[in-house]
Amino acid sequence: MAAAVTPARAPRRGVAWITAALLALVVVCLLSLAIGTRDIPLGETIATLFGSGGEDAVIWGNRFPRTLLGIVVGVALGLSGAVMQALTRNPLGDPGLLGISAGAAFGVVVAAVTVGATTLYGNIWFAFAGALGASLVVYALGSAGRGGATPVKLALAGVAITALLTSLTSGLTLFEPEALNRYRFWASGSLAGQGTTVVVQVLPFVAAGALLALASASALNSLALGDDVARSLGRRVGLVRVTGVVAITLLTGGAVAVVGPIVFVGLVVPHVARAATGPDHRWLLPMSAVLASALVIGADVVGRVIARPGETEVGVVVAFLGAPFFIALVRKRRLAEL
Repeated sequence: MAAAVTPARAPRRGVAWITAALLALVVVCLLSLAIGTRDIPLGETIATLFGSGGEDAVIWGNRFPRTLLGIVVGVALGLSGAVMQALTRNPLGDPGLLGISAGAAFGVVVAAVTVGATTLYGNIWFAFAGALGASLVVYALGSAGRGGATPVKLALAGVAITALLTSLTSGLTLFEPEALNRYRFWASGSLAGQGTTVVVQVLPFVAAGALLALASASALNSLALGDDVARSLGRRVGLVRVTGVVAITLLTGGAVAVVGPIVFVGLVVPHVARAATGPDHRWLLPMSAVLASALVIGADVVGRVIARPGETEVGVVVAFLGAPFFIALVRKRRLAEL
């Protein structure tokens, strides 16, 4: 059994683990800049970053925006998963598993089919609406009946809504061949083909969601003790939940509108971060953001290596990594009894 972490040691533990995660993120970012259809030696990659190399067109024009987008998407998915698990007290909480990513994807396809939206700003408001609508429906279904919302009921409701929205999305694309072609690539979850302009456009939405999530860290700690205890500590539980839902909607909607639905990142990363830093959300949330960024970029690098001269989309690689983790989590006896 692991030794208990005293309050005095908790900050040092959090700083140590977050520092290690940041170093890992730096390493995978360098690999992302160096590895591709044509590999660039690491020394040449670093020299180009500092202005003395000769690979500016490849690194700054293609791989740097892709890596930067991976960081933004990772932060969005990691934080949204951690906040969702805290709000619902559900270890299976994940935007992909609970239907929110499917809702955002449905919103994007609706925008493409009905109003012909092809730009990020045209898509993102529909993605927000779809993400928010799906989250409300899943929570309502998961709360029905005796016992209120439980992890298993929420997961089952999420699976059902995801299946419904995926079917509706596929049906809509049949009416618009161009939307179908774009959707097939976008739905697999890919960082490829996006420039710095797209990163700049989506960054304000993800940054706003991240600030809301990080600002709610102390309140989420109180909420973990139960609604009654949180109220006795002076927390406005309703406001905390609304703030969390807005943060999740901004983070998930922004990420899905750009790269498509990438599942399992929001499920896996918070559990790994919790094992490293403990349950304190003041450390858990930033750790989740850094780890998720490293996972997304690392999966993107793996996808470039295993399918040369082509590449496998990051969403496919993450699904292969996350599915066994999800199965192991569900099989835990204590979770099966919830």
